[in-house]
Amino acid sequence: MSEFYDALETRDPAAREKETFARLPEALARAMGAPGWAEHLKGIDPKSVTSRAALAKLPVLRKSDLPALQKAMPPFGGLAVTPPGKLKRLLMSPGPIFEPEGHDKDAWGAARALYAAGFRPGDIVLNTFSYHLTPGGHIMDSGAQALGCAVIPAGVGNTEQQVEAIAHLKPSGYAGTPDFLKILLDAATKAGKDASSLKRGLVSGAALPSSLRTELSGRGVDVLQAYATAELGIIAYESSARDGMIVSENVILEIVRPGTGDPVAEGEVGEIVGTSFNPDYPMIRLATGDLSAVLAGQSPCGRTNTRIKGWMGRADQTTKVKGMFVHPSHVAQVARRHPELGRVRLAVTRESEQDVMTLYAEYTGGSEGLTDAIAASLQSVTKLKGRVSLVKPGSLPNDGKVIADERPIG
Repeated sequence: MSEFYDALETRDPAAREKETFARLPEALARAMGAPGWAEHLKGIDPKSVTSRAALAKLPVLRKSDLPALQKAMPPFGGLAVTPPGKLKRLLMSPGPIFEPEGHDKDAWGAARALYAAGFRPGDIVLNTFSYHLTPGGHIMDSGAQALGCAVIPAGVGNTEQQVEAIAHLKPSGYAGTPDFLKILLDAATKAGKDASSLKRGLVSGAALPSSLRTELSGRGVDVLQAYATAELGIIAYESSARDGMIVSENVILEIVRPGTGDPVAEGEVGEIVGTSFNPDYPMIRLATGDLSAVLAGQSPCGRTNTRIKGWMGRADQTTKVKGMFVHPSHVAQVARRHPELGRVRLAVTRESEQDVMTLYAEYTGGSEGLTDAIAASLQSVTKLKGRVSLVKPGSLPNDGKVIADERPIG
C-alpha cells in the first residue's frame, strides 16, 4: 500500500499552485451565491482572483466575528451556500458558533491526516472527540469512515466504559486529545485491562509536549498531530517525518500580520488565514486567531505541500490600557503610516501605578523627527499617548506578538 493518501500529496509545488488557483474563481463565484459572502466580497470579480497576490487583496473574515454575524443572519451568518434543511448535520461550538456539515464523504478532510498517521482501511478507531453538538467527533468519524475504518464512537469521558471497549473490541487507532489517551492507558493499567491493541493515534485540540509524546510512544502508541477548525476542517497535519505540519491539499493557507490581512515573509510568525473549497460552507480568507509560521523546504516524508510549525499561540492580543481597548489592528495601522519601519511591537507596562505604552520599532537610519511622528500616529490611532523606541533590525522577537502585555498580574 502506498505511503501517500493520493497523488495530490506529491505534486510539483508549481503545478499544485497552478491547479489550486485555477479552481478558486469557481469556488468564489459559488460562495458569492450566499448573501453573507455576496456582501463581504461586494465588488469582487471572482474571475480576477487567480493568484496569491490577488487573494491577498480580499478582505479577511475573522472567526471571532462569526457569532455576531450568525446572530444577525441566522443560522450561519449568510455564509452557507446550502440551505439548512438540505445539510447533513447542524452543529454548535462554544461561542456559540454554529457549523453545518454537508453530504461530502469526508467533509472536513480528515482521512488524509489519518492516513499520514498510519491509519489504514480495516483499522478499528476509538474516537474520543465529542459527538455532543460539537463538530470534533464528526470530523474524525467521517474521515475514518471515508478511509475505510470502523469507528467506536466513544466521545468524551466514561473512562471505565472506554477501557472495557478497548479490551473487548481491540482498536488499533485512537483519535482524541493526547492527555485523554494517557488517562485511558493509565486507567487500563490500573484496572488490569489489555490496551495493547492501540498502536497509533491522531491527536488534536490540546498541546502535545515532547515528554508526553515520548511517554505514549514508550507505551506502544505512535502519536501524530493535526491542526483543524470546524470551519476549515483539517488545515495541517504531521507525517512520520515529524518535521512540521503539512498543509492539507484542500486548503489555501496564508500567514498574515496579526490585525491585518497582509501576508508576512516566509518564516515570520503571523496569524493563520485559510481559504477552503467546501461546496456547502466555503470559507474565504478566514482568520483563525491562531499563530504559526511557514517552514522552509519540503517534508522529508516526500509530501510536497507547504509546512507550518504548528500552533504557536493566539493572534488576538487585544488588551485594555487606561480603560481603552488597544487592538493588533491599531498597531498595524501605525506601522502602515510609517512604511520605513520593520517589525513593530507595542509593550504595555506599569509605572507609578499607571499604564504605560511603548512602541518598539525596528529601523535603520536617523531618528530625528521620526519618533515624534510615530508617537503622533500612535496617539491618533489609539487615542492614547505612548512612547516610541527605535531598535536595530532583527532585535524584536519573531513570535507573532504585536502587543505584549507585560503588566504584573495580581
